[in-house]
Amino acid sequence: MLKRSKRYLESRSGVDSDKKYGLPEAVKILKSFKHAKFDESVEVAMKLGIDPKQSDQLIRGSISLPKGIGKSLKVIVFATGDKAAIAKKSGADEVGAEDLVKKVEGGWTDFDVAIASSEMMKLVGKLGRVLGPQGKMPSPKSGTVTDDIETAVKEFKAGKLEYRTDAGGNVHGIVGKVSFLDKDLEDNISAFVKHITSSRPASAKGVFVEKVSVSTTMGPGIMVQV
Repeated sequence: MLKRSKRYLESRSGVDSDKKYGLPEAVKILKSFKHAKFDESVEVAMKLGIDPKQSDQLIRGSISLPKGIGKSLKVIVFATGDKAAIAKKSGADEVGAEDLVKKVEGGWTDFDVAIASSEMMKLVGKLGRVLGPQGKMPSPKSGTVTDDIETAVKEFKAGKLEYRTDAGGNVHGIVGKVSFLDKDLEDNISAFVKHITSSRPASAKGVFVEKVSVSTTMGPGIMVQV
């Protein structure tokens, strides 16, 4: 049985688990918690009315939130020639081709986002077993397989957020830090929820967004009225 900290239990006592709060109130409650000594991330979680066993109902993509996420991501790029040079100039943390593929194939995954130029996918494709389970496999849908290397690197370094549904039909995303202004968190959460809502697969039936909650890294979830 998971043992919760005293701080977590104190925070949870101030949340009505049966109530769906308006977004401004939810953010205020979240920020009123006694927080850890570091600047905790704020995350939104959405339970979607999809069948995760049906591939045509899964969603995956990326979004640049209006206020950023308060974090610079570690980005690697699979590219050669001019595109490799552009990636380095644009701020990529590591750039390579066959050498980088071998490094990742060996188990190195100390990065947040992997970007690949289209011609590199014939080599990068073999990394699915390593990167797939971590959600780091380059994909055209998430904007991480592209020939516009400069734009991709700059956007993801600035905190462009990747997302995809998990095995339970949920989608999660970091939407900022506790230190953000209330309005900035509200703007980011609203943008994320609206983006996911607009991504509804045509084959999904019934209610699409079933639940939305927000939480901090070390805190309890707060249900939000959509």
